Amino acid sequence: MRRHFLTSGCLLGALALSAGMASAAGDPHWSESGTAYTDTLGGGQGLASRADGSLLYRGLASIPLDLRIKGWNHIGDPDIARGHAFDAYQGPDTATSKMFAVTTPAGKRYEYVHQLNPGEKLNNSFATVSPDAQWLVSGEWGEQKRLQVFPAPLLNPATPPTGGDLKEAWQITLDKPVRDIQGCDFVTDTRLLCASNDATGTFFPQIRPLLQVDLPRKLDGQPITGTVKSLFALPQRSVCTGTFETEGIDYDANSGTLRAQMIPPGVCAVATAVYAYKQVAD
Repeated sequence: MRRHFLTSGCLLGALALSAGMASAAGDPHWSESGTAYTDTLGGGQGLASRADGSLLYRGLASIPLDLRIKGWNHIGDPDIARGHAFDAYQGPDTATSKMFAVTTPAGKRYEYVHQLNPGEKLNNSFATVSPDAQWLVSGEWGEQKRLQVFPAPLLNPATPPTGGDLKEAWQITLDKPVRDIQGCDFVTDTRLLCASNDATGTFFPQIRPLLQVDLPRKLDGQPITGTVKSLFALPQRSVCTGTFETEGIDYDANSGTLRAQMIPPGVCAVATAVYAYKQVAD
C-alpha cells in the first residue's frame, strides 16, 4: 500500500457524494447503487467481473508461491477477457522488468515478461484489455502523461502462445497529467474509467478522483491521444480517520455496473469497501 494524504473520512465522504451527482448538462452520470466489502489481504488490490456476474478479487494473498519465489511481490488490478484472467505483477525496487500473467478458462497460466524501456517505471498497477481482446493497457505510478499499450498476451496473435517476452506496442498519450492511477477499465471501445489515488488536488479539484479517458477511435495499434476529465471523488467514508487508499476498478458490461475499491484507514483497513454505480441519464 502507498500512503500519501491525511484527511477526514466524514468531510470527504460528503464531498464524494455531492461530486458524484454532478455531470455535464445532458451527459449520463454514475449514481452510487450499493456498497460491499471484501477482505483486504485477499482482495484489496483489485477486482474483475466474470461473464456470470461473479467477481474475481486480487490481493497480496493472491500471489502464487512460485511467482513470489521468482520475486513478483506485488499484484495489481486484474481484468478478464474472453474468460482469460489477466494479472499485473511487479517486483522489488531493483527490478528491470514487469510481468503479466494470463490464466486460461482451463486454469493454465502463462507468464509474459516485459523488460523495462529507458525511463519506464517498474510499477505495474493494473491490466485492462480492450473490448476486442487485442490490446492490453497498463500504467505506472506517480505523475504520468501516458498509459502503456501491449498486444494482449495469448489473445493477440502477435504474442507468443505459451508465454515469453512482451514488448510495448505503443502508448496512449494523455492530454493532461494524472497521478497514482491504481486501475482502469474499458466502458466502451473508446472510453476508459480510471481510479486515481491522487490526494493532492493538483491536477483535479477532487481528492482521489474517478477519471474518464476518451479516445478519438478504438485502439488499432497506432499512437493515440486520450482526453482526461475528472467525474467525481471516490467515496472516503469510514468510522476510522486517517489516510484512505484507492485501489481497483471494474466495469461489468453485462450488468452495466461500475465498481471501485477504497481501503479505509487505521484498523478499518482489514476490509476494503467496494462501491457500485449505475449509469443514469439526466
